[in-house]
Amino acid sequence: MSRFILVLIALAVTATAVIAYRDPEQVARATDSLSDMLRGRTVSAAHAVQIPRRQGGEFVLSAKINGVSAPMVIDTGATSVVLTWETAKAIGLPLEMLEYNVDVETASGRTKAARLTLDRLAVGKLVERSVPALVVPRGQMKTNLLGMSFLDRLESWGVQADRLKLHGYPDVSGRNRRDRTAVN
Repeated sequence: MSRFILVLIALAVTATAVIAYRDPEQVARATDSLSDMLRGRTVSAAHAVQIPRRQGGEFVLSAKINGVSAPMVIDTGATSVVLTWETAKAIGLPLEMLEYNVDVETASGRTKAARLTLDRLAVGKLVERSVPALVVPRGQMKTNLLGMSFLDRLESWGVQADRLKLHGYPDVSGRNRRDRTAVN
């Protein structure tokens, strides 16, 4: 009986999402999730990453940007992923071609940043492609920020018991949905 009630609630949430968003991709994801629930599947741990809180209160992780490891701090106040000049150079981004024309506010003050798109950004088993990012000039920041241009692509994220939990979308079709993958 409780499974029946759960399915009814899921249908109501899906219907609300369709009406509220009118976004075909979100509707497809909701439909896939509902189908999985009806088949008795659960969200796999392969689509989730947990990051412990450090003593200073921040969530620090090692991401892979275009295959190169880079330390990052989760920053929900940053609208974008932001890379230091030094990290961008280590990754092999075309720094000489960047145009620093975006005004940004950092912990060190105001500066200009350059827009670019990261081919691939992986946090544990969660992988996103074509992620918008910014690069700040040399010496303007000490750490890379994992901002909302990455976090907004996830199914969900939240803090529970001093752990940040990131949940990606499962690939229920066996194919990558818009190049989103969960790497096993």
